[in-house]
Amino acid sequence: MTQSLPPLNTLWHAQSSQKTLEDLKTDRAVGLSSQEVDARSRHYGRNEIEEGAGRSSWQILLDQFNNIMLILLIAVAIISGVLDFIDLQTQGTTQSGIPFKDTIAIMSIVILNGILGYLQESRAEKALAALKQMASPQVRVLRDGQFSEVEAAELVPGDIMLLEAGVQVSADGRLIEASNLQVRESALTGEAAAVNKQADAQLNEETPLGDRANMVFSGTEVLQGRGKVAVTATGMATELGKIAQMLQSVKSEPTPLQQRMAQLGNVLVTGSLTLVALTIGIGLLQAGWGRLRELVEVSLSMAVAVVPEGLPAVITVTLALGTQRMVRRNALIRKLPAVETLGSVNTICSDKTGTLTQNKMVVQEVDTVEATYRVTGEGYAPQGEFKNDNRAIEPQNNTPLQELLLASVLCNDAVLQQEDNSWTILGDPTEGALLALAGKAGFQAETLNPQYPRMGEFPFSSERKRMSAICELSDPTSCISTETQYALFAKGSPELVLERCTAYQGDNNEQSLTDEQRQHILNANNHMAERGLRVLGFAYKPLREVPEATEDESTEREMIWLGLVGMLDAPRPEAKVAVQHSREAGIRPVMITGDHQLTAMAIARSLGIAKEGDPVLTGSELEKLSQTDLEREVERVNVYARVTPEHKLRIVRALQKQGKFVAMTGDGVNDAPALKQADIGIAMGITGTDVSKEASDMVLLDDNFATIVAATEEGRVVYTNIRRFIKYILGSNIGEVITIAAAPLIGLNAVPLTPLQILWMNLVTDGLPALALAVEPPEPDVMRRPPFSPRENIFARGLGSYIVRIGIIFAIITITLMVWAYNQAQLSGDPNRWKTMVFTSLCIAQMGHAIAVRSNFRLTIEMNPFSNPYLLVAVAVTTALQLMLVYVPFLRDFFGTQILSAQELLICLAFSSLMFVWVELEKLFIRWFHSRS
Repeated sequence: MTQSLPPLNTLWHAQSSQKTLEDLKTDRAVGLSSQEVDARSRHYGRNEIEEGAGRSSWQILLDQFNNIMLILLIAVAIISGVLDFIDLQTQGTTQSGIPFKDTIAIMSIVILNGILGYLQESRAEKALAALKQMASPQVRVLRDGQFSEVEAAELVPGDIMLLEAGVQVSADGRLIEASNLQVRESALTGEAAAVNKQADAQLNEETPLGDRANMVFSGTEVLQGRGKVAVTATGMATELGKIAQMLQSVKSEPTPLQQRMAQLGNVLVTGSLTLVALTIGIGLLQAGWGRLRELVEVSLSMAVAVVPEGLPAVITVTLALGTQRMVRRNALIRKLPAVETLGSVNTICSDKTGTLTQNKMVVQEVDTVEATYRVTGEGYAPQGEFKNDNRAIEPQNNTPLQELLLASVLCNDAVLQQEDNSWTILGDPTEGALLALAGKAGFQAETLNPQYPRMGEFPFSSERKRMSAICELSDPTSCISTETQYALFAKGSPELVLERCTAYQGDNNEQSLTDEQRQHILNANNHMAERGLRVLGFAYKPLREVPEATEDESTEREMIWLGLVGMLDAPRPEAKVAVQHSREAGIRPVMITGDHQLTAMAIARSLGIAKEGDPVLTGSELEKLSQTDLEREVERVNVYARVTPEHKLRIVRALQKQGKFVAMTGDGVNDAPALKQADIGIAMGITGTDVSKEASDMVLLDDNFATIVAATEEGRVVYTNIRRFIKYILGSNIGEVITIAAAPLIGLNAVPLTPLQILWMNLVTDGLPALALAVEPPEPDVMRRPPFSPRENIFARGLGSYIVRIGIIFAIITITLMVWAYNQAQLSGDPNRWKTMVFTSLCIAQMGHAIAVRSNFRLTIEMNPFSNPYLLVAVAVTTALQLMLVYVPFLRDFFGTQILSAQELLICLAFSSLMFVWVELEKLFIRWFHSRS
């Protein structure tokens, strides 16, 4: 008979281990019975991360053809095919001579664009799959009084789970036994340091996740020690499962570029259909139903002309080129639209450790009671100076400093090594900083360890908060003022080490510690801590013999105080410059970290993210705010400390609610929901987990904040170039539409351009120069202005008026040529040559437009023509291809053109050059207008 199922909404960390066992209805010595396991498994389900249903590949592919411009093209292809079919049935041939030529060409473009869209979207969401992989496949449990190994998916609440070094935790649980247990929780909480676990701790209900020393969590890793755990949550109820739920709740929103392209499509198709209706209506009023077939053909050509068929391909290539440039700047783009989206970012929410800092602890200050020293140098390199009152000093001539540095080396388990001119640490970063500190004074572990062999130690524990090493003084130096054979060197919490000291090391000899000196040491410790430094206290004690391993309490007394060492995960040198550049570019940097608020503010102030007196919001304070209150707070807070995964997600949403366009960095599993929610999610390439990378849009290959700023610059360049070639493409497209619409209205009895010729212009004549414009170099002020609003209209800042204006000029020039050429053709007896002149003039006019559109204000002669050599090549190649359509027989037959005489070709070139002249004159007018205002 099974017991009633236990409630699982308990704050397990806030109660004793015995009460936890009672609530879970389990036994620490027996575990659950097999019958109880079966009942709980049926009720709670398997211990697995559940994935939500996503779009299938077929659905993604079909969604590509919901694009309104592609729907218009499909309709044109069908109508064109129907007309060809009617011609075949009634006349035995089609007007072009090749059945369904236009239909096949148009559908080929439709299918190509659909495939391009599919390839961009078909990467399935893998973040949840990566979460599932974090579950340990096998786990050791106690059931029916016996130990056995079971699949992790079979764990149920109430199971007694055993942990040991190297094991990955498979479920959340309350510790009931722990021996020297250390767990790495960085993937879940963002904290880099290992967490010391205590089974007997009973914490406050408000204790944040990262400080719950009596709990273990699914997906974390046991580094050392062993423990016994009562499972309190499995599957989606674990902290890892809650993150998966948050990931599933975050909906992907269209990027600004996708929104603008949808808006562009709606405007173009609406305008085209309106113009088609007007053309057919006016044509029918003028000539009656007898011209319906001709008017339908004109409408088909207009519909093809209005759709920039080459635009999706050009944008895709432009974004791809942007990703290549970003990779060279250490930013890997996972999703193409993110390239342009970066240019709209106005808020960067960055983690601290490793992104704004070096992720290397560096000693900043040393205090030896009688003097305070500032230490210079970067990273783990053992090069730097000790300064007192800005004067460099020699540590070798300073007894207290010498003994402190000696203790830093001997009471240390890390290894400092040099690889390829770079200094790295094997072991704890804090101990690595101490080795680097000693190395700056010439104290090397390789030399000192043989001179002072370690004979014993009292290891660090969370209860003791200190570590001691007992060394033999086989080769003592002058800095060890003792006649004994052994010495104990201790380091740890300054308060706890100090309370076990009765003397301090002076310049000449040992001095008794007075109350004033104790207070001085505590004040120095507080002053360092207030500046965000991590502080360690050092002491030593002469010994006549090596104590037993259990004699730590009696041995670590009446020690001699050596001093304080304050260290910091130092800011990256380039991060301060990057923060300044981001502010100049109108981008607000925000720090969101799991570290203590003092440390966070110290780094934020040194980098320029925050100023003295600026507010800092902690996770516990944030927890008490409603979402509405938080939305008000995010306007003034630049530093968030001790935050949880839910907090990061709330902060991003609050910023977005305030109209901010947010880039969010992260490396842990806990960051994944916020990365997915942010407009740009940025994962760390070096320290990042697979989950964070799969949830992100971009990966920093060097984990550097400066790289984010460089990537935003590339994003701005890409967006500027996209607008540039949209101006170029749509200006000519509108000119084509107006020209085609005008033909029947001014009495011409034929369509000037066939759908196939229009496709040629839109794909080749537009496409090649547009690709060249996509690599136009950045403007000088690209990072000295605020980002343009991500919600601005695609036609904002004069783009719409320019397109319409240029389209009308295109049409006026072409219609003028068309009327003249039509009349000349009627006189010469060759009624269709005028069509080839119109076709050729439109294509070559676009070449002049491409050259002139490089700049809004500078004349072409003022620009270096070789700053974009690709444009020169594109113009030359496109012009040559256009001439081949006129003079190469098989191309002439396929595209329905005719040979032009030299005089006719020169006339086409003359009319085409007017487009270039007009754009240059516009620039002069704009200059004149601005000079008067």
